[in-house]
Amino acid sequence: MFRQAGSVFSFLTIIPAGNSDLQTVAKHMYLFPVIGIAIGLLLGAAGWGMSFFLEPLVVGLLVTAGLVLITGIHHTDGLSDFADGIMVKGTKEKKLEVMRDPKVGSAGIITIVLYVAAAVIALSFMKGFELFYAILIGEIIAKFCMVLSASIGPSAWQGSNSTFIESMKDRKKLVIAGIITISIIVAFQNNAGFVALGAAIVITLIIIGVSRRSFGGISGDIMGATNELARVSAFLVFASL
Repeated sequence: MFRQAGSVFSFLTIIPAGNSDLQTVAKHMYLFPVIGIAIGLLLGAAGWGMSFFLEPLVVGLLVTAGLVLITGIHHTDGLSDFADGIMVKGTKEKKLEVMRDPKVGSAGIITIVLYVAAAVIALSFMKGFELFYAILIGEIIAKFCMVLSASIGPSAWQGSNSTFIESMKDRKKLVIAGIITISIIVAFQNNAGFVALGAAIVITLIIIGVSRRSFGGISGDIMGATNELARVSAFLVFASL
């Protein structure tokens, strides 16, 4: 199990912790929330410490940068591609072509700017343990929502994303991911975590619905976009409650 978790960790981050074989990672996608725990603890602890001697906006910027960089910017790039594809007028094939284009369009740029601004501002409203909790739970929720999207969303095309979607046809894996996520939220006895989870699930369902209509299903880019939008929605909930 440690070897399998290491493979998933290497796949989701820039930190080498195992052989990130695609088949192995897809088979154990239900462990994504566990990796969310690891990332959340690392950056949550850093944010907690920095919040006592740095300005809130600086802390928010550094934590957001850390969350983006530790994943190799892959998920943020997915959000950009998703935005570009959604904004293109035309057929599903045209939208897919634009989404898979490595060039970033104006929709992608604006979406990333808004995403970063929302994350930085939301995090700047918190400090200390409250900030630690928001980062930890937000990251776990983000990873669970990726699992959820693969579990209930059809594949947009045959490719690497199909491996994850086919693996998640086993609904027991979704249940395991859900238990991991909910157990951590329950452990902290903070109802804000459940509100954040609910908001993120709604965002995920909207993304899946839009993706089915626009692209015919979901892809790796869309799962990455789900990760980013679920996380920032959780941050906004924590900052508001």
